[in-house]
Amino acid sequence: MTSTIDEVRNLYTALLDAWNRRDAVGMAALYSVSGTQVGFDGSVANGAEEIEAHLTPIFADHPTPRFVAKVREVRELGPNAAMLRAIAGMILPGKGDINGGTNAIQALVASRDDAGRWRVEMFQNTPAAFHGRADERAKLTAELRAVAVLQSRPH
Repeated sequence: MTSTIDEVRNLYTALLDAWNRRDAVGMAALYSVSGTQVGFDGSVANGAEEIEAHLTPIFADHPTPRFVAKVREVRELGPNAAMLRAIAGMILPGKGDINGGTNAIQALVASRDDAGRWRVEMFQNTPAAFHGRADERAKLTAELRAVAVLQSRPH
């Protein structure tokens, strides 16, 4: 039997996998009816239908980078709620290295629905700009590069 922590971690992984596949329908399906997504640029989409409508042209019109991420914490907030914090980097299409300018701190709040499935209530992708602290940005990029190497190895 999987734990809440594992289930929420799996939800987050599924969310990033859908992004990496450029699958707006699959990504939106992971949200609750009232789920919210706050993008890297600050754009907000509410509910699966609006999230799908927001992502569809992004995936159709832009060569979106691939996410590489590391979960920092998963915490139960109650029997049917949890939060996850992670760091994420992006690898541009055709490239093999993390683009340090797109590093992010990500937060996900999840709830368990009546069928027992975990759904995204809130996903926020905040730029890790570290204004005036280039050493922090470089440190995060190095950490994400190590994650990218591990994730690229065959399992």
